[in-house]
Amino acid sequence: MALFEGLRKEYSEVLQKHFKASDVSAFQKKCLDLNVSDVDRRAIVDQALRDTLLVILANHATGNVQVFESYITFCIELCRRDLSTTSMPVMLLGDIFDAMTLDCCEQLFTFVENNVVVWKEDMFFSACKNNLLRMCNDLLRRLSRSQQTVFCGRILLFLAKFFPFSERSGLNIVSEFNLENHTEFGTENSEDEPMEQATEEGDKTESKLPIDYNLYRKFWALQDFFRNPNQCYNKMHWKIFSAHASNVLSAFSSFKLEEQRSGPPATIKSDGEGSHKETHYFAKYLTNQKLLELQLSDSNFRRYVLLQFLILFQYLNSTVKFKAETHELKPDQVEWVKSTTDQIYALLAETPPDGSSFAETVKNILRREEHWNAWKNEGCPPFKKPQLESGNEGDEPRKPKRPRRRIGDVIKDAQAVGKYHMGNPELTKLWNLCPNNLEACKSKERDFLPSLETYFEEAIAELDPSAMVEDEYKKINDGNFGWRALRLLVRRSPHFFVHGNYSINKLPEYLESMIKKIAKDRPQTQSDMQKDSEETLPPDVNDQEYNEDMLKQETEQTDTESSETKNTKFNKVNSEMVAKLSEALKDDWKKLAAKLGYTNDEIIFFQSKPTPFEQCKTMLEIWAEEDEDASMENLAYILEGLNCTNALAVLKS
Repeated sequence: MALFEGLRKEYSEVLQKHFKASDVSAFQKKCLDLNVSDVDRRAIVDQALRDTLLVILANHATGNVQVFESYITFCIELCRRDLSTTSMPVMLLGDIFDAMTLDCCEQLFTFVENNVVVWKEDMFFSACKNNLLRMCNDLLRRLSRSQQTVFCGRILLFLAKFFPFSERSGLNIVSEFNLENHTEFGTENSEDEPMEQATEEGDKTESKLPIDYNLYRKFWALQDFFRNPNQCYNKMHWKIFSAHASNVLSAFSSFKLEEQRSGPPATIKSDGEGSHKETHYFAKYLTNQKLLELQLSDSNFRRYVLLQFLILFQYLNSTVKFKAETHELKPDQVEWVKSTTDQIYALLAETPPDGSSFAETVKNILRREEHWNAWKNEGCPPFKKPQLESGNEGDEPRKPKRPRRRIGDVIKDAQAVGKYHMGNPELTKLWNLCPNNLEACKSKERDFLPSLETYFEEAIAELDPSAMVEDEYKKINDGNFGWRALRLLVRRSPHFFVHGNYSINKLPEYLESMIKKIAKDRPQTQSDMQKDSEETLPPDVNDQEYNEDMLKQETEQTDTESSETKNTKFNKVNSEMVAKLSEALKDDWKKLAAKLGYTNDEIIFFQSKPTPFEQCKTMLEIWAEEDEDASMENLAYILEGLNCTNALAVLKS
């Protein structure tokens, strides 16, 4: 250890001397004179490089970028001569960036960009790629994305040039979303008065649509769905999203933009390129309620929102490898997305300037995005350059291809030995299992139709009350069993074709009756099944009367269900009652939500509403529309159990 410490100090002094003289060869000669292994030599030089960097940082605290560039170039040359570890240049760069101000970092990063070819060399790439990525991420964390936008973009462009196109570390493989990107907007109470004043004191031109808080809230609430599209696969969230989207798009449709709008005169370029209106880019939306009308009049802002809709719809309809199985739209949802997409493209075509051209450009971009998504689903295979055609200079001579035999010759050769060639290996194998195919079809081994007693043995045992098998677990409720049972009854049972037989209404009930008849024919269980049959079906009733009774019972049951449905609709909770109850239950709505069966996630969703009244109202509206038992009587029974006397009084008034 003492020897290593002494060598480190000695070589640090030698390194500083030769760096000032820019003499790599002399330092290499000094290193080769050291009688140690290559690993120990590289360790000593690496430590000497770190010590020398500390001295340079102390002498150039103000940030002389040229000195640091020369030092990293000196280190790269040492790596090429196998005197230092290949990851040292990037590690030293990371230390320099940590010790410098952001202005100096921006100047030094030009050196990193210009040497991207060096970092992509085989010698440095595998050893430096992780350190380079870490260094760039550290810089991005220090930068402000709203103030140092250009520097952030330079870093991202450098990473795109450095890493191969198929590098998985630079791809969002699992399709994650930036869930931390929240869009906050004002509440109704904080913005009502300023909005009225702005309307009175603003332009005297009449607005084409009422821009109230309701539209403002729905408009900015959509940003939460754009931030996390997977919410749309939830039934309740989808209903809210589709309602908000329809209202916002209707507002866009009624608020048409004209090609020529009143405003400041267009600025004319001095070089004579023509006139154009200066546009501004905002990295983050401004969500003040007083700005909404101006934003709806801005064609660029409108295009941003409409494009967000199209990106969301494409994700919902796309096949993504890491999507959950439940993340799939229903047919009615797919139809709504399709019609809404057509509406959005129509709005884009109507939005000046050059609306039609912009809409076609968006279509092409989203079409290319489908290819990108398909490539990610395939595991991001690397892109390879196509091979050059033969005949070019420097190409290796290709091996001659084996001549392909004619299909006719192959068939003749197969027939000569008593075989068949079907063109497919598996078909050829199956076809040649037996020389005579007709005899193979008549083989007794292929006749595997079971007997009635064997196939229905388990089902007959389940009908015995002593077996204590619940109805939902019986085999007669299994669709696969029922389908095979019908095929077997056609072939083997004398009870299947009877005079005056009615169509099968409920397959489990029909199979149960047929199994009882089959069981009665079995001598070993005839007495037991006869006793059970006497309790369920009178012996003097024929098949036709039995089927008529079953149809009559089903008709009566259907009439009862329809009358109950009508009664439920008659006593349904209406929107007026929901508003009254929301005022009475705004302090205790969470207890009611738990009683109605809402989960914790759904209750958290309700809590995202601005006021307790809105939270309770949203919960009751969804319950009244989605729940079939959402009647006044059921709600009164639930409120009585929760001791909500005020709400009960409102409900009964």
